[in-house]
Amino acid sequence: MGTGSKAAAAAGLAAAGLAAVAARDVTQRRHAILRTYPIIGHLRFFLERFGPELRQYIVTNNDEERPFSRDQRRWIYASAKLENSYFGFGTDNDVEHANGYPIIKHRTFKGEGAPTARHAGDDVHLPSAKVLGGPRGRRHAFRPNSVVNISGMSFGSLSKNAIEALNRGAELAGCLHDTGEGALSPYHRKGGDLVFQIGTSYFGCRDEHGAFDLGRLKDLCAGAPVKAIEIKLSQGAKPGLGGMLPGAKVTQEIAEIRGIQAGVDCASPSRHTAFHDVDSMLDFVELLATETGLPVGIKSAVGSMGFWDDLVREMGSHTRGVDFVNVDGGEGGTGAAPLLFSDAVSYPFRIGFAQVYRKFAEAGLTDDVTFMGAGKLGIPENAVVAFALGVDMVNVAREAMMAIGCIQAQKCHTDHCPTGVATQNPWLVRGLDPELKSVRAANYVKSMRRDLWKVSEAMGVVHPGLITPDDVDILDGLSEHRTLREVYGYDAAWSGLGPQLTKEITEIMSAEERAEHSPTKDDTNLARAADAHESGRRPTM
Repeated sequence: MGTGSKAAAAAGLAAAGLAAVAARDVTQRRHAILRTYPIIGHLRFFLERFGPELRQYIVTNNDEERPFSRDQRRWIYASAKLENSYFGFGTDNDVEHANGYPIIKHRTFKGEGAPTARHAGDDVHLPSAKVLGGPRGRRHAFRPNSVVNISGMSFGSLSKNAIEALNRGAELAGCLHDTGEGALSPYHRKGGDLVFQIGTSYFGCRDEHGAFDLGRLKDLCAGAPVKAIEIKLSQGAKPGLGGMLPGAKVTQEIAEIRGIQAGVDCASPSRHTAFHDVDSMLDFVELLATETGLPVGIKSAVGSMGFWDDLVREMGSHTRGVDFVNVDGGEGGTGAAPLLFSDAVSYPFRIGFAQVYRKFAEAGLTDDVTFMGAGKLGIPENAVVAFALGVDMVNVAREAMMAIGCIQAQKCHTDHCPTGVATQNPWLVRGLDPELKSVRAANYVKSMRRDLWKVSEAMGVVHPGLITPDDVDILDGLSEHRTLREVYGYDAAWSGLGPQLTKEITEIMSAEERAEHSPTKDDTNLARAADAHESGRRPTM
């Protein structure tokens, strides 16, 4: 065989090999990148595999990238895939020179009911320490089964496959899934319990003129697994602006669900028309709660504190009030936004939440309200700080996106998301398999709960809701440290959960600990303990 014939044969074999790889990539379901970009997508995994070695000489270190560092993303990916999420050779964070670095203070001896079991598996039952809607006597008050829940991301902002994956994952993990303001789509109806978000355009509950329609809201809630209603006042991505869905992402299906025109930018108003001040807003809250029986709360970024002063003052009479407050940090954001609003409008989570919590604590209202938080709280150490500041539950958005395939390409606003998460392009969406990715979403949520449970053990408490602002210090290099209580001006009299709430969650978690140590884990006993405190059903794992 001549040289030319050998070269042709080799080229033919190479082409056949590449064709085989391409066929496998396009038909496999594990990796959206490979389904969408056969063959060349392997380069991404090659670089990921050898990244640590390469980064010793080029590009950035493990903690420089934003919004999420490489270490943070690696932990999310490994947790979602149930791979080894441990790190070796000590921290590579610049602890010696960092300002604002949180240090979690472990205890030598455990507190009452704190777990002492071996390293926990993924199926940790970690319910909220508060009954949502309980203090105000809502007909359908319930104790959320998970302190980690999926934040509001609309169908439109995310693809149908992404929404379906998150909702199926919520069912598997036993957590709540917030619909976002873009209405309740068919992809939200895959088994997960929902928080229905009402934005300024009232998608899903508006009449033909775009005004709020109570009848449509009641019909929607009656026909879907809606557990609570969230009124969105503002969001961390663009505080003070309404939602924005670029026209490139407004498909015919999305247009029909929202009642808008396809292919045209969908810009929501910056403020609500159903109410105009705190007084009328609380009337609106009580109307929704009375008519639906559901807990009703608000979501807001934090800017001017006048709104919060008025809200706390009105709630002081105990005749009207919100059931939960969801504070969205200014560093958050899955949505499209002007750079000015993304970078400089509203406080970051820690400062904003602390200011709001102080208002409620000074008025003695903290036990009457469930506090939620969002804004990079899907990283365990950030979540611990949030719980220490008074949060009862954390909502995760971008971290959940990463769990189902997001690679932080930051193309969310262009409709060119390469992994099919934040796009409506059919070819790109096809790459994301909702059945497989739902398991990864659930694995991530369960891993978050596991780590929160284990760090609570290290701190000597039974539940992250019992972590106090004295349990976390903030470092200023190697020369100074102060507790969160000192940094954010919390009064020593604010002891966190009240005695009755502490007693209830301690009993629930102690039952969990006893079952963990028993020869055969009896879920029935756990359910009875939870039901005794209005916990609702325990999720099936």
